[in-house]
Amino acid sequence: MIPDTVSAAFYRGGRLLEVERKPTVPPKEREVAVRVAFCGICGTDMHVFHGNMDARVGFNRIIGHEMSGVVEATGGGSCDFTLGQKVVVRPLDHCGSCPACRAGHEHICHNLKFLGLDTDGALQEVWNVPAHTLHELPADLRLDHAALIEPVAVACHDVRLSSLRVGENVVVIGGGPIGILVAVVARDAGGSVVVSEVNPNRLAVARALGFDAVNPAETDLATEIQERTGGEGADVVFEVSGTQSGVDAMTSVAATRGRIVMVAIHAKKPRIDLFQFFWRELRLLGARVYEPEDYGKAIEIIARGGEVADTLITDVVPLADVQSAFEALDSEPTAMKCLIKVGMEK
Repeated sequence: MIPDTVSAAFYRGGRLLEVERKPTVPPKEREVAVRVAFCGICGTDMHVFHGNMDARVGFNRIIGHEMSGVVEATGGGSCDFTLGQKVVVRPLDHCGSCPACRAGHEHICHNLKFLGLDTDGALQEVWNVPAHTLHELPADLRLDHAALIEPVAVACHDVRLSSLRVGENVVVIGGGPIGILVAVVARDAGGSVVVSEVNPNRLAVARALGFDAVNPAETDLATEIQERTGGEGADVVFEVSGTQSGVDAMTSVAATRGRIVMVAIHAKKPRIDLFQFFWRELRLLGARVYEPEDYGKAIEIIARGGEVADTLITDVVPLADVQSAFEALDSEPTAMKCLIKVGMEK
């Protein structure tokens, strides 16, 4: 039974999150109430915390979308989920009528609502979501590990769009959580992966997961990749750093007819060396969020083994301490992925 009130973390602006009790409402038709177990803090959540998205989210928003939980209640209408099922939410609600939706690209709907930004999100004990956003999990999958499925799905989408083939050389520029996950999925797809990162703690994480990792502040990345590939360069490059130096590197390391996937969201328009696109016939691909099949692949990867999750999850903090968790991510150089423990045990 859904309780009358639940705890939730509200973004108030000015780098402030406040945990308060809020009344619950039953799920509407074609909605499901999910009892949230864990919710990860991602880069977008940090942008909200820093005040960079105030015009979009306002000052009374419950944020969060990298989550796991179980079905608590269902509304009326068609719903294939039963009480107690372990689930994750694919936090995209599309309009169904715009040109992108009509073409079958609902994930880039012109009127897309991103749950946890444009609507209230997962930093609350019970979260009502559209039933079509749910994905069922294996019954034996740990719910703390399952909170990584959303960012893994991002990586699955990026790698799928790259058309990566077995044996191809891959460079991932940026070794933060998404960059590491892109590397994991690219290796899973058969790529020979090198991670480029300047943060020594992130370099250590990449190496702990078995990746060759290069610090471009110490080694010329283009020269290193040329030597590693016999002068050919990288067949696929993922720009995940969000920096101008990363954009400069992505064209310098790419092979002839290499594919470059722009994963990072840049704070301002970067300068791109278009001469390299002409001389080498490079291809630049945009990648945004994910599609249902990417969630299916992400669930498979996380369910296969816990090494990646155990390595990337560096902190688990109760909902009551959500403010300190966000503050710590601003100041702690060794942090990778922090989970907020919203509800039940794993």
